[in-house]
Amino acid sequence: MNTGELAAILAVARHAAERAGIAILEVYNRAEAPGVRRKADHSPVTEADERAEAIILEILGREAPGIPAIAEETAERLGLPGHTPPRFWLVDPLDGTKEFLKRNGEFTVNIALVEDKHSVLGVVHVPALGLTYAAAGSGTATRQEGTAAPRSIQARPAPSRGAVVVHSRSHQNNELFAKYLRTLDAPKTLASGSAVKFCLLASGEADLYPRFGETMEWDTAAGQAVLEAAGGAVTTLEGAPFLYGKPGFLNPGFIARGRT
Repeated sequence: MNTGELAAILAVARHAAERAGIAILEVYNRAEAPGVRRKADHSPVTEADERAEAIILEILGREAPGIPAIAEETAERLGLPGHTPPRFWLVDPLDGTKEFLKRNGEFTVNIALVEDKHSVLGVVHVPALGLTYAAAGSGTATRQEGTAAPRSIQARPAPSRGAVVVHSRSHQNNELFAKYLRTLDAPKTLASGSAVKFCLLASGEADLYPRFGETMEWDTAAGQAVLEAAGGAVTTLEGAPFLYGKPGFLNPGFIARGRT
């Protein structure tokens, strides 16, 4: 896709994410707690996840026909495809369901476009905070607050001392994380949920995000697109490119970095 085509597709993804966010907040703001069921992997899913995914898939299918979508809840219900096309959407309708249930606001809607195994476009919408991070190529990363105009963001170079290391609030390997911290000079740590962690790096509020456990591709693709557009990088723990369309859509551990 050329720059103009990506910009048009980004507008579609942003619209879908924000519409899904409205539906999520309708459930989130109810007085009663949402009903929860457990998926095969024992992770929680709520009405908000399912309503958001239905909205996203309807909008993407209508406004960007011809691009197949792989979405978390549909994949859980119907199974993952045996192979992936050269271009497809990756959708996590509610990343951070545990944070949603804790009512701490740190949950996101993630929509990414993958082309030739690379995440080339991403939207990370944070409904409870009214924030939307979006990007479609180098230098295009933005942060939008409410109805204000999107503002360009850039990752920052990590300082040699006192780097801010963001880590998962609900999924953290404490032993490996502690070992990683010992390789740094006087690091500071910051806990956060969902794909917000990538966005903190992209906006220059943090420097490193190591992840030692497995994730699914829809957890990371949108955040990676935003971070890389802001000048950052995501690699495997061994330093290899972090690609998409892998068997089972399962990610290995990774390290996300700000500007190098």
